Amino acid sequence: MRKILFCMIAIVAFVSLGKTASAQYENEDLIRIYRWLNTVDNNYVTLADGEIQEGQLLQWKYKEKTLLFYAYKTPGPDRVAVYRWTNPVTKDQSSIAEDEVSDSDMMQKGYTLKSLQFYVPIRRATNHIAIYRWYKSRSKDWVTIPEFGDTDKFWDKGYKMKTFQFYGIMRNEYEK
Repeated sequence: MRKILFCMIAIVAFVSLGKTASAQYENEDLIRIYRWLNTVDNNYVTLADGEIQEGQLLQWKYKEKTLLFYAYKTPGPDRVAVYRWTNPVTKDQSSIAEDEVSDSDMMQKGYTLKSLQFYVPIRRATNHIAIYRWYKSRSKDWVTIPEFGDTDKFWDKGYKMKTFQFYGIMRNEYEK
């Protein structure tokens, strides 16, 4: 009796693991996108998971890690590339979608070190959320905020000039 019960439990566990593995396989192209705050420069940065090691970010005095949305790791149909630009003078880092702002305009504003971050959908669909960029003119800082983000907090900090950027992917309702 115990052998039969053990075999049945083992079969159920094996089938469950197989389904979990196939579900992860279907979504292996998705990557988490986070926002971090640098407490020294009081600037926000948007980073893909693993883009910069978390230990290094903590050493550079980044905190308030916040999950914003999911994006794609690879290019594909109806996707656009997002690049991180760095301004060495203001120490600001901004995530800009391809063709959102021209490279020459970014360089005129003092941004350099353009690097590919991730890919995002170009159209709204089920489970997609609008992503906005807010600007704080005093510190010349950009912050990425999803449509359901805590906009009052950023408004109170002086961020205004809300601009639509692109769409992100929301994995499930519990991650809002």
